Amino acid sequence: MIYVDAEGREYAVDAAVGESVMAMAVKNGVPGIVGECGGNASCATCHVWVREEYARLVGSPGDLEEDLLDLGVSDRRPTSRLSCQIAVTPDLDGLTVDIPPDQP
Repeated sequence: MIYVDAEGREYAVDAAVGESVMAMAVKNGVPGIVGECGGNASCATCHVWVREEYARLVGSPGDLEEDLLDLGVSDRRPTSRLSCQIAVTPDLDGLTVDIPPDQP
């Protein structure tokens, strides 16, 4: 899995199947993904932009996630997701997400 920050720095992480994209970032010290609520979908401090080529594999946000994205992020995009709501699967090998410059 690859995280790309606002300056274009890449952080490659060996992701464990079953973990969330947010948990893998926090465990590996990826800057910019805070995960303040611990993955409980009650904040938006783990907002990422999923790269277009992975958007279909990752899927769409649920209703609660939609509400948090609408209210909690300053630069929502069509592929915006809360990384705590994306479970790592074998199909997501190579997943690349961009980290917004500012989290709420």
